Amino acid sequence: MESKQAVLGFSALAQETRLDLMRLLAARGASGMAAGELAAALRQAPSTLSFHLAALEQAGLIQATRRGRQIIYAVRFFGLRSLFSFLTETCCGGRPELCGDLARLLPDDPSEDESMSAAFNVLFLCTHNSARSLMAQAILDKVGRGKFNAYSAGSHPARGPMPEVIDKLKTLGHDVSGLRCKSWDEFIGPDAPHMDFVITLCDTLQGQDCPDVGSKPVTAAWPLPDPAKFRGTPVEHATMINELYGMIRRRLEIFVNLPHASLDRIALKKRLDELGDSQRAPV
Repeated sequence: MESKQAVLGFSALAQETRLDLMRLLAARGASGMAAGELAAALRQAPSTLSFHLAALEQAGLIQATRRGRQIIYAVRFFGLRSLFSFLTETCCGGRPELCGDLARLLPDDPSEDESMSAAFNVLFLCTHNSARSLMAQAILDKVGRGKFNAYSAGSHPARGPMPEVIDKLKTLGHDVSGLRCKSWDEFIGPDAPHMDFVITLCDTLQGQDCPDVGSKPVTAAWPLPDPAKFRGTPVEHATMINELYGMIRRRLEIFVNLPHASLDRIALKKRLDELGDSQRAPV
């Protein structure tokens, strides 16, 4: 890397919003984030965010890829590595390994073909979008990073996430900054992100209807109890939240490790239905 390019890179990073952008995108890895998601997460006006994204892209630190009607942004780890290498290449008399070789801490840059197209979009649905589906979204964001983009919604969204759920997720190291209760109407229509999988988490005894998400997504039902309807002591409620988290996580850890590339739609649906079967699902 030449000095002029290094100056451009460090100048682009010398601003608080851009640092926040880079940290957020780095957390998402190769799957990246849509411009709208970034604006909502950072509470920035779209016009302001576009200015900062353009500066980072010009510096070679992020890249933009079109997916349908959305523009997805992701970190160019090659650019970050080059920037750090510029600082450390003469370290300790030309032996950067003696000072930690910061560039080695960054993952390899994904190829252009792999950087965006490999990620599957997964939508989790429940009634209030305040507990079960938010848990699933946060867990998949962590265990499926780089391979899956997680979303969630509800038929009758609550005013806000269940505090006990947010506390549980925080304690276990999940990013909860982008979690909010929202209607599944956001995922219906031509401008909604394309979904590859739609998984409902409602208790089937509730008889809840699900939205029409088209014929393309692979759908499955994983009926789980609603924490909002649980009655018991605070200790019993905390135990119930812990057990619910465990049930969702075990299913998703199996889900992300399925051989998606080698299974057809029928086989994938069968495997997902098996995960939702209370008699056969992991406990």
